[in-house]
Amino acid sequence: MWNRWFRFFLRKTIKLGQLAVELPGGETFMVGEGSDDPVKIKINNDKTLRSLCLNPHLAFGESYMNEGLTIEGDDLKGLGELIFINIGNLQSSPIPRITAFLMRCIRIFTQFNNQLRSRKNIQHHYDLTDELYVLFLDKDQQYSCAYFTSPDKSLEEAQIDKKNHIAKKLLIEPEMNILDIGSGWGGLGLTLAKDYGARVQGVTLSTEQHRISNQRARQEELSDRIDFSLMDYRKVKDKFDRIVSVGMFEHVGVPHYREYFQVIRRLLKDDGVALVHTIGRSAPPSGTNPWLAKYIFPGGYVPALSETMVAIEKEGLMVNDIEFLRLHYAETLAHWYERFMKNINRIREIYDDRFCRMWRFYLVMCEMSFRHGGLVVFQIQLSKKNDVVPITRNYLYQ
Repeated sequence: MWNRWFRFFLRKTIKLGQLAVELPGGETFMVGEGSDDPVKIKINNDKTLRSLCLNPHLAFGESYMNEGLTIEGDDLKGLGELIFINIGNLQSSPIPRITAFLMRCIRIFTQFNNQLRSRKNIQHHYDLTDELYVLFLDKDQQYSCAYFTSPDKSLEEAQIDKKNHIAKKLLIEPEMNILDIGSGWGGLGLTLAKDYGARVQGVTLSTEQHRISNQRARQEELSDRIDFSLMDYRKVKDKFDRIVSVGMFEHVGVPHYREYFQVIRRLLKDDGVALVHTIGRSAPPSGTNPWLAKYIFPGGYVPALSETMVAIEKEGLMVNDIEFLRLHYAETLAHWYERFMKNINRIREIYDDRFCRMWRFYLVMCEMSFRHGGLVVFQIQLSKKNDVVPITRNYLYQ
């Protein structure tokens, strides 16, 4: 039964490109259009086959991690691209549609990120060994979308351009007080203090990020201008000239969107400017992929612009500018994956083969989501009044 269903499912899904499949009993078949070089996969046991039929959103990643599904030549990028160029067909199939509907129905529970749960979720991903992130990020450890002003830019150059692009949107002047919500390893905050003369308060829920960012501030002799706190953003009390949040909104959870923007409004001075940089979807609201939620970002969610705007409007904030960064994150992830693979032997020593397969799957499928699957990055510029930023974008490109 599962053989027939799996064959039917793939024939309905794979239309572009070609996939060669070997089933547990040795049966083989092809789906898709003719190709001289099809992607070839092998399903190694009946349990994997059954899981792929019942819950492909979760089982695909798990099967690769656990070697229940193997790819000839370990061509994960080839398989990922094949899936995502056919993703529209997958989403129209019955079981994936039911799964997506259920994910959206339960997100009020899975994304109920109170302060205790938020800290636990963040520590799950960001409190891994320090060396892991050093091995694939840029020197400044920017773990968010870079900004490629030209395709030949290095990752380091594109991350510097990203920080400067954000700084320009914040219209920073010396001695301004800035709140960095989700300050990571401190790179953006340190840049705003060192290069723009700001005074920065950074908050993070990751103990490792907190330790490293303060260590970096001391090493660069900026401790008098910048402080990183191990604190939930909802506990911050002071008022700020500028507020910036990069790669953090994805962890807020839909039930807390209004609370998030309520905090920004409460902490922002009347003539202040805020900038929210977040992964977003160019499709209607949905749920979080169950594999990603289970293994990589528990409590995480990629927002649609529509549901984000509802929360902003209800909290009375003025939207000055929204910029969509298309394909920039695909290029960023491609750089990360290249560096990850260059250092995979060391990563395997720190963890194990299964961890390496999990992270390879994460990086590749995220890249393909941005390249073919409709994910983008939103940069949303906010204020309390409509006359605090210039009325054209010329100031960003001078």
